[in-house]
Amino acid sequence: MTVTVTDTSADTVGGPDFIALQVRDVEAAAAFYENHLGLRRAAVSPPHAVVFATEPIPFAVREPLPGVDLDAVERPGLGVALWFRTPDAQALHDRLQAAGVPILKAPEDGPFGRMFTFTGPEGYAVTMHDA
Repeated sequence: MTVTVTDTSADTVGGPDFIALQVRDVEAAAAFYENHLGLRRAAVSPPHAVVFATEPIPFAVREPLPGVDLDAVERPGLGVALWFRTPDAQALHDRLQAAGVPILKAPEDGPFGRMFTFTGPEGYAVTMHDA
């Protein structure tokens, strides 16, 4: 089977351009990502959101969109894998664990270097890796 892709500007997608987690308490979630992961706020954020100056893709926490009931789900983002790169995954793991942040998967070596998964303030699973 041969698949032919025609590249036209009207029907192509370049890939993810922005990632936002919908949260109940924007300021508490923003403080978690600032204090525990060292993320810094971008110079400008839209109303009801905090955007971080992450690269290559901006990351944000925001109020839920209309119709989203975070209390109606077992865990927000279930089925979505959210990964961040860090210079030293083991050191970050140790700091998060010491701060009482729930660790879902202990550090291990994998195809993306040392990696582990923790639960953020709203229950989202976040994987950190250092490759």
